[in-house]
Amino acid sequence: MRNPETATLDMYALLRSVSRTFALSIEQLPALLRETVTIAYLLFRVADCIEDHPDLSREQKARLLRLWADILSGNAAVEVLIHDLKNLDASDPEVAVALRADAILTHMHALHVEPSRILRQHVKETALGMARWQDRGPYVNNEAEMDDYMHEVAGRVGYLLTDIFSWYAPSIRALRDFLMPRAREFGLALQTVNIIRGMRKDFERGWVFVPESFCAREGLSRENLFDPAYKARALNVVAALAEKALRHLHSGLSYIMLLPRLERRIRLFCIWPLMFAAKTLAISRNNPAVLSAEAKITRQQVKAIVFYSRLFSWSNFFLRAYFNSLLKLERA
Repeated sequence: MRNPETATLDMYALLRSVSRTFALSIEQLPALLRETVTIAYLLFRVADCIEDHPDLSREQKARLLRLWADILSGNAAVEVLIHDLKNLDASDPEVAVALRADAILTHMHALHVEPSRILRQHVKETALGMARWQDRGPYVNNEAEMDDYMHEVAGRVGYLLTDIFSWYAPSIRALRDFLMPRAREFGLALQTVNIIRGMRKDFERGWVFVPESFCAREGLSRENLFDPAYKARALNVVAALAEKALRHLHSGLSYIMLLPRLERRIRLFCIWPLMFAAKTLAISRNNPAVLSAEAKITRQQVKAIVFYSRLFSWSNFFLRAYFNSLLKLERA
């Protein structure tokens, strides 16, 4: 029989292989939450692999995402999904996670009944939302459609985490109704920054998440947004996206500030990705480089954010001040 402790360590290794920054946040959570959120993250990454893989057509992606939802509902066997993905390059960490879907599900089923139910529900709904967008196509016409897409891929993640935190901590459960709207905004904040920093990469794979209406205000279209001849106008589009991201980020900060100070590890788990996003937004705003390459913060900047936010995590006043200071630094 396989050693459960070794299997759990395998899950953490799998987590680190696909995201060092989220692993950093997840691994400092209390043990029970750490295990649950690790499994949740990996379940979402199975869907992400399907959605993002360049060798799969949109039709294949929609079918496989619905299959993943059926598996989570107990209406299909996970072996069918693994068989359908077996020809993808297993050296790709994203694919490696998807090919371990059976092991990840085994860990999910070993959780307490309520967190297992929460994970199944929200990951299934996310997979179905992703499938709907694969059916719909690779373009976003307006801000409402952008928000709809981001809700499916990120807003629901905020709901899942809030449900898990509420299950774990009675002090958070009492605040659930106040946290839920902000949880969606938190997810939209991170996803809007992801869209800004990865807009060129998305364009190269055939997707444009920048609303066509944002482009039209500058006399542009999705087809010429990345044309160097229109750089100045394209930067105005980036600025509009940055303002949108900023509004969501402030709502994300209000989510964190509602969390009880005694739940320091949960606060830190939320603080770090929000601060990373704030810094990423700062270096992306008014930066022509985002039109030609992916914007990323450095490891040194990550270390600095982790260090300083540990100092400020207990104080909403200092936390807000630090958040604002990150936004003002517009270059690395």
